[in-house]
Amino acid sequence: MDEQKHNSYSSKYLCRLLVDYRKPILIILAVAALCAVIFSAPYFITPLYKSTTIIYPTSSNSISKVLISTTYQSEKDIMNFGEDEQTEQMLQVLNSNRVRDKVISRFNLMEHYNIKGSSKYPMTKLNKLYDARIKFRRTEYNAVKITVLDSDAALSARIANEIAEIFDSTMNQMQKEVAIEAFRIVEQEYNALVAEMDMLEDSLNTLRKLGVFDYESQVEMLSRQMAVELGKGNTQGINNIQKQLDILADYGGASYAINERLDNDRLQLSLVKSKYEEAKVDATEFIPHKFVVTSAFQAERKSYPVRWIIVVITVLSTFLLLIFCIIFYDRSKGFFRQATGKAPVTQPTEGKDRQKA
Repeated sequence: MDEQKHNSYSSKYLCRLLVDYRKPILIILAVAALCAVIFSAPYFITPLYKSTTIIYPTSSNSISKVLISTTYQSEKDIMNFGEDEQTEQMLQVLNSNRVRDKVISRFNLMEHYNIKGSSKYPMTKLNKLYDARIKFRRTEYNAVKITVLDSDAALSARIANEIAEIFDSTMNQMQKEVAIEAFRIVEQEYNALVAEMDMLEDSLNTLRKLGVFDYESQVEMLSRQMAVELGKGNTQGINNIQKQLDILADYGGASYAINERLDNDRLQLSLVKSKYEEAKVDATEFIPHKFVVTSAFQAERKSYPVRWIIVVITVLSTFLLLIFCIIFYDRSKGFFRQATGKAPVTQPTEGKDRQKA
């Protein structure tokens, strides 16, 4: 019962204060609204226009493994959209200094944001404005949304679209740094194998000039002929065959070893050549790393500030502050009267209640 009486008394007390001080409240609220309208004008707050681009990452970053490799088995297709891992990679690259520096340089944002290089902490100010006006976030469908706010509507759309292209070039640049080094290593190995095989072929050609072609088959054939010539008693034929056998004895082992080494090198070369071709493609060719779902366009209306929201928030904040100030003033006035021994002046509403009683 006491709680209900207290609540009723508080409500009546608050209503009485609002009625008694209605004129200054209305005047102050009107002034606050007028100030909000004035100070939210373009002269005080620069209007910003918003442009957005939505892009998806690709599922694979290696063109050679997806398109030309016969040994790499994967379910990933270069035409498929990327998943969580690729989206996180895209966000990391978009938030990197590589992309930031390219955007700042390409659009001369230092000058566009009116930041003087001679001012105190110019890069800190530039980075803060960049972070406030250019944002990247992941959508619920694993895409990445690029949002750009700028005082120039056309420039805002250009920056949003260019960031998508800068992401592509940055990804290619980072991958080319690794791919070119990998290609250099594979190319060295490939060229070394080719040079070694050329040297071995030259050695075989020298042996062929001496009459060493196929050690095993030649020895078998000459042995049969030797047996025939021995049976005939042909001394000259025996001597000729013996000379050939002596040459085979001197160089046959080398010929056999060179042929074995050539066979191994040919097998190794076929494997290295496939790696060489893949590395060459990765080092020289470019592929897109994104799918553009929505391109940015020039906004027709500003997105910031929303003046009616500023006015409403200002009026509500002023009204709440006024209520606290009026309550404090009214309570402190009653306390002062009790301390000085003066009888409190009854309010008109309270006098009418007493007359009725």
